[in-house]
Amino acid sequence: MPDEAPYAGRAGCDTVEPRERMSTITSASRRLADLFTRTGLFSAEEVERILAAHVRSGRSVTETVVELGLAEEEEFLRRLAEAMGVPFADLSRTDIPREVLDHLPTKAVFQYNVIPISLSEGTLRVATSDPFATGLVDALRLASGLRVRLALSTSEDIEHAVKQLYGVGADTLERMIEDNRIEVAPEGDILKQDLSELDQEASVVKFVNQIIWEAYQDRATDIHLEPMETDLRIRYRIDGVLHQTPVPQQLKRFQAAIISRIKVMANMDIAEKRLPQDGRISLRIRGEEIDVRVSTMPTVYGESVSLRLLMRSSGLLGMDKLGLSKRDENILKKLIHRPHGILLVTGPTGSGKSTSLYAWLHTINSVDKRIITIEDPIEYEMAGVNQIQVRPEIGMTFAVGLRHILRQDPDVIMVGEIRDRETAEIAIRAALTGHLVFSTLHTNDAAGAVTRLLDMGIEPYLVASSVEGLVAQRLVRKLCQHCRRPRQLDEEFLRGISFPVERLGQGTVYEAVGCDECRGTGFLGRTGIYEIILVTDNIRPLIVERASSNTIKSESMRHGMHTLREDGWDKVLRGVTTIEEVLRVSEEDEALSGE
Repeated sequence: MPDEAPYAGRAGCDTVEPRERMSTITSASRRLADLFTRTGLFSAEEVERILAAHVRSGRSVTETVVELGLAEEEEFLRRLAEAMGVPFADLSRTDIPREVLDHLPTKAVFQYNVIPISLSEGTLRVATSDPFATGLVDALRLASGLRVRLALSTSEDIEHAVKQLYGVGADTLERMIEDNRIEVAPEGDILKQDLSELDQEASVVKFVNQIIWEAYQDRATDIHLEPMETDLRIRYRIDGVLHQTPVPQQLKRFQAAIISRIKVMANMDIAEKRLPQDGRISLRIRGEEIDVRVSTMPTVYGESVSLRLLMRSSGLLGMDKLGLSKRDENILKKLIHRPHGILLVTGPTGSGKSTSLYAWLHTINSVDKRIITIEDPIEYEMAGVNQIQVRPEIGMTFAVGLRHILRQDPDVIMVGEIRDRETAEIAIRAALTGHLVFSTLHTNDAAGAVTRLLDMGIEPYLVASSVEGLVAQRLVRKLCQHCRRPRQLDEEFLRGISFPVERLGQGTVYEAVGCDECRGTGFLGRTGIYEIILVTDNIRPLIVERASSNTIKSESMRHGMHTLREDGWDKVLRGVTTIEEVLRVSEEDEALSGE
């Protein structure tokens, strides 16, 4: 144990007296052993194990205890705080005034993994998870110029509080300010430095990496950097919902440098700020390949940047992971194993259509099937599948690519999206000549796909004879299983939203709460809700007669189709999601089905 490690053997004493710094390692170990014994958590043999492992590994005492599996961090620190005579701070319930943060430099906060929590009569109370760190109290006293007293808190709580109060990358930003290599641009003008050189600076590079790493840890699918008049806002889309992430107060000063760095990574023109641009970045994080699609758009206060994170491996889901009911899964398995025909997936952007297409291909992919896809962009790479990237700038459109695919002897064709009449006609011709075709359309419900094809100019008899199935889907957030709780229900409210009140006895309805596992949102991950229309002999005459989508939908429901909302209610009763989530994503379904 280091000689000058702080020790509080008496109540309220959390600094190191000069004579204690003269203590030998043996006496320091004895004091630690005495403290651990007084926690009541460890036997004498376990105390010896902790001290030996601590000296051997050089890790903090708290980390050592947790790694040995002898106690949970929070329980250990609570007991230790009591033995040391210092408070334990539950930072999730502690209101830290902004002015308190100004008394300890950001550099010290990140270097020692601490956070100031209160200031009283010239004494700064600082939370730490490692009270025995060498010279901790002295270093904090020098950095703050104040008397320092410690409180104990878990490392996770401290990390979360630092992120919320200082913002992502605050330590990196402070070093950039200290280096004084970037000046504030007057009246929003671009910086006078050569940004192509500036982007090579380690601090800017590290800050951008921190933004992407933070998004990856939070399971974000999108990162938005949005210039405002006085600040640069960063938002992450997590489980389909935007969340603003805390950022350092002076981030606006480095807006041009940060955006320029992203453009360099994406092989974009950093000098062009007047026109929208698109680019792509390939990253590897913890062994996982991540593709980042980058889009810039000029706005009043600078370029707005959007990054779409595509985790290649996460796209290769099996059909059992899509959230399909057993009934719908069996229907789809029969459809995707048919020898020919078109299967269309519908829904707005971000509703999981591509994920479903990849799951279908993953299910039927085998050596005896030749599968060719044409996509824009290729979101996930699949072994054994021939994937083609659309390139309109050189004339490689969906229609052109699809026409040539037919000469490649495919069994299964996936078209990323049917956008125009030409693509639709070729896809239908492919289906009628013995090919199985998967594709997507942007419509509100399954029946709307028929109307969209007819609006494109496709003859009704061709649609009726080629399309085998229509799938509509949405994504709902899944309840966090660690913190969800049963909900008090109002039957009048339930009847008003057409909830099947008679089915309440079949399951429990839960509501979102929020905990550390789900980062306070109450939700963890997403799943799909679906409606599937089979184009049967009952539906084909309606298509030929150009019947409305409501008529087609009503006829399908009469033969057993479950609507998006009905599938959502099933998941509510199974405790998968909430009533509000189903209402949020199925408003169109309510309007179109006349519920």
